[in-house]
Amino acid sequence: MALLKDYKDLWMTGEELFRRPNLNPCELVNGRVVPTMPTGPGHGAIEAKLTTRLTIWAEATGRGEVEVGEVGIFIRRDPDTVRAADILFISHERLTRRASSGYLEVAPELVVEILSPDDRWSEVKEKLEDYFSAGADRVWVLVPKLRRILVHRSPTEAVQLDAAQILTDEEILPGFSVLVSELFSS
Repeated sequence: MALLKDYKDLWMTGEELFRRPNLNPCELVNGRVVPTMPTGPGHGAIEAKLTTRLTIWAEATGRGEVEVGEVGIFIRRDPDTVRAADILFISHERLTRRASSGYLEVAPELVVEILSPDDRWSEVKEKLEDYFSAGADRVWVLVPKLRRILVHRSPTEAVQLDAAQILTDEEILPGFSVLVSELFSS
């Protein structure tokens, strides 16, 4: 199946997007298909390290599920917006409200975005607003270039963690912790 390369003026619903595996990596913003770039190996390594730690925690506590791989989350409808999370954690309670197929229609508690070198802060802020408007409780923005994590409790309220600090969140991930530098080591 050939991949679609021209996104100009491509509009659709979230359901239509879900049925279009021929599209390159993309998100849907207000009904319009917006291309995203594939990530590099550094991004993938960070994603794997954090996913492994979150998954071990989730399985040990039985509190929910960790999902990765640009997981689609409905933000709003008509026109549809579907954002693609690098990593997310969703509790069993919220999973029970999940539709059987398609993108998530209930926001996860935690969304993780790992910045790529070409990401613009204005676009990251727009994603933060979208995730919180959909009902996410926390968004972690990992900044590999600075070896830093921004822990957002709202689009405007964030705590910055540097390499020597420990990432925790007793409210939504009780007992989870990881040294920030461990996520950025090669």
